[in-house]
This record gives sequence, C-alpha cells and structure tokens, in this order.
Amino acid sequence: MVLRRTAAWSAGLVTMLVVVVVASATLGPASVGPREVAYVILNALAVPLVTTNGVVWYAPFDLPVDATAETIVTRIRLPRIVLGAIVGFALALAGTVMQGFFRNPMADPSIIGVSAGAAVGAVAFIVLPISFAFGLPAFAFAGALVAAFGVYLIATEGGHTPVATLLLAGIAVQTFLGAVISYMLLQAGDSLETAVIWLMGHLHHSTWGRVRLALPVVAILFVVLFAYARDLNVLLLGEEDAHTLGIEVERTKRILLATSSVVTAAAVAVSGVIGFVGLIVPHMMRLLVGPDHRVLIPTSALAGAVFLVATDTLARAGPAEVPVGIVTAALGAPFFLYLLRKREVHAL
Repeated sequence: MVLRRTAAWSAGLVTMLVVVVVASATLGPASVGPREVAYVILNALAVPLVTTNGVVWYAPFDLPVDATAETIVTRIRLPRIVLGAIVGFALALAGTVMQGFFRNPMADPSIIGVSAGAAVGAVAFIVLPISFAFGLPAFAFAGALVAAFGVYLIATEGGHTPVATLLLAGIAVQTFLGAVISYMLLQAGDSLETAVIWLMGHLHHSTWGRVRLALPVVAILFVVLFAYARDLNVLLLGEEDAHTLGIEVERTKRILLATSSVVTAAAVAVSGVIGFVGLIVPHMMRLLVGPDHRVLIPTSALAGAVFLVATDTLARAGPAEVPVGIVTAALGAPFFLYLLRKREVHAL
C-alpha cells in the first residue's frame, strides 16, 4: 500500500517536473519551441537496443533539431534548469528530514547553521584575493560542514545530543556567523555586489560542471535518508518510545543530522542561500500525502525540484533577471502566513 502510494505520487510529480523543465527551456531571448526542446532532450538520452545475438547495446535518438536551438538548450538553458532541479530536490529533502528530526514544521535546512556557514565560506572566497577552479562551491561546502558539525559538537555532551540544545546552539552559531558575514561585506570593496548576489541565491552561473559536483552527492544521500524513513517515523513518537521499539536513537540522530547537513551544503554551495524551499515544500506535501516519511521523503524532494525550476523560470521571465532566492521568499512567505491563518501548521 505504501509502495503503491509512493509510486503513484512520484510518477505524477516526475511528469510535472518534465513538463516544467520543457516549458522553462523554451523561455529566453531566442525562441525555441517545446517540440525542439523535447527533441534535444531525447537526443541526449540513449535507448536500449538488442542485437540479433542477444547482446544489449545503446544508441541515441536521432531526431531532427536545428543546430542553433540545440546549442542554446544544451549549453545555456538545461544546465541551469537541471541544477535548479537538483538544488530544489536537495533543499526539500533536507527540510523534510529536519522537520521530522526536530518534530517541528517550522524547521528548515538552515536551522543548525548550514546556510550561514556556507555563506561565510562563499563570501570569504569572494572577498579574499584567491582564485581556483570551483573555489566558490568548495569554500561554501566546507563552511557549511564546519558550521553544522561545530553546532553538533557544541550541543553534544556525554554522547547525547538533546534536540532542544541542538536547536539553541544552531541559533547562536547562526547569529555569530551573521555578524562575520556583515563584517566581511564591509571589507568587500569591489566584490560587494558579487557577494550580495550570491547571498540572495541564484542560478545564473550554472554549468554542467556544477551539476556534476552536486548530483552524485544528492543522489547517494537521498538513498541513505530514504533508508531511514521508517526510523524517522518512529522518532516522531519520542526518543524513549523509539528506543523501546529498537531504534538506536543517538546513532540514528547522528546519521540523519550529518546526512541532511551534507545534502544542504551541496545545494547551497552551488546556488547560494535560497530560502523557503525546505520549509514550505515539505509542509505542503505533508498536508497532501500525510506524515509517513516513506511517502513524504521522495514526494517532497520531487516537489522541491518542481518548485525551484518553476520559480527560477519566473525569476528570469521579466525584462531584468532577479535572483531566484527573492522569488522563493516572495512566494513562500505569503503562503506560509496563509497556512498560519488557516491554522494548518501543526506540531508533528
């Protein structure tokens, strides 16, 4: 029953994601139709063929596409769209786990300082006179991990990590790192604009290289988190009950916290700080599919991919492109206030 529900919802969301991706790829200064976009995507795939001797081999589609349209879609638009889908998937995935971990629908991926740590690393790389390939994502990723595991070490005592202490330590570290960011911005000089744009969250410097950096991390850790979906369900009952039911509570908490932190770090490192995806999307999906994390984790992640691709399309639809983080905040904040007014935000 759970497997059928997960498959049905996931199939619907994958279909929605494909539609949004194709629609997004048609948008831009140069006109490219939906059929051409679909042909370009299909040509990039491979179909299995079986030879007469039974050996399976693969061959690409060979659909007719204009060379200019193919270049625009594959080199400019698709890297941004695919990266947006990966980042949205990762942030919603981490948000779902964090809300279950803290048993609080107000939790999001940045709650233990991951985003603030990434921001410190990124701004430091922008401001300091250093430069190397993928340096900005590397610094942001390192900063996020240092902040997350720093919070964990601060909150852990005697082998135990109380959730309330972890939350308070995260708030304190975020506040301190916010002060560090503000100081570095004062010293940024000519780099100030670049740093501010990164802090707003953006996807306009997306490349296939960044896709290759983020995709393996997010894909592997999704499998890990999904494997712990049942344990996360049990943790919602409380740590004492979870221990009674055979869950190694502290070990499970460490794995969930570390994995969701790394997922968030991978997303923030390639896109900047994009808010509300990890807060709003899991809550919306919980209202639709229920609190069972075996269904909620994959559906929230896919919905996050759809949401961020759609909002990034809006971000570049006007006469002047705006950072996608502005759009997610502009859409997410009113929607969350609407949920509060309707009393649809409940404790888990």
